[in-house]
Amino acid sequence: MKQNLKSLYKSAGKCVLFRNMSEEEIIALLECLKPKVARFEKNETINSAGDTFEGVGVVLEGQAAVVKENASGNRVIIAVLKQGDIFGEMAAFSGNGKWPATVIAQTDCSIMYVPPDKILGQCEKTCTSHRTLIMNMLRILSDKALTLGRKLEYLTMKSVRGKIAKYLIECYKKTGHATLFLPLNRNELADFLNITRPSLSRELCIMRDEGLIDFHRSSVRLKNIKELEKAAE
Repeated sequence: MKQNLKSLYKSAGKCVLFRNMSEEEIIALLECLKPKVARFEKNETINSAGDTFEGVGVVLEGQAAVVKENASGNRVIIAVLKQGDIFGEMAAFSGNGKWPATVIAQTDCSIMYVPPDKILGQCEKTCTSHRTLIMNMLRILSDKALTLGRKLEYLTMKSVRGKIAKYLIECYKKTGHATLFLPLNRNELADFLNITRPSLSRELCIMRDEGLIDFHRSSVRLKNIKELEKAAE
């Protein structure tokens, strides 16, 4: 059992849920939390909107996308999840007991589910790190609220160029590099920005012709950051 937990720690330890904890503390918590681990193949549905909620999900390996359908029936990507990211935390404490959105594996994935009552409930072994776990969860919920506000900005922006420029500038600020390797393909990026794939491709080509960017497949080089920042306002 301890050996299995040590193996699980190697992946789970990268999750923000276990921030500021030692290896020993995380392994002790995992033993207390008794999480469930499941594997999914590329393009397989991990969780469907409306299904019974299983627990807060943690991506141990691979990449997944959180998606919803808008009023027109089109798929909108809410978030892209990588190793260490969590999902379902907003639903965990809502009392609804249902998954609010669909999660789809973009690559082969390994997912760990943590029951919410184990996070906020009384710790059986009075782990000293349980308080840290709760504080980390509160920070995650706060960050998620801010992220949803950011997503709302994309949905309310009317300009296709403005949406693209805002996304590229945000990626630039995160990495500090003018050459970006986007985590989303064209279809996924169009879904995320809530625009059509042809509109996205057309505007990217116009921005390239105007000298704002250059691109090849998933790589984009920002050539005129000042103009892109103006477009993103």
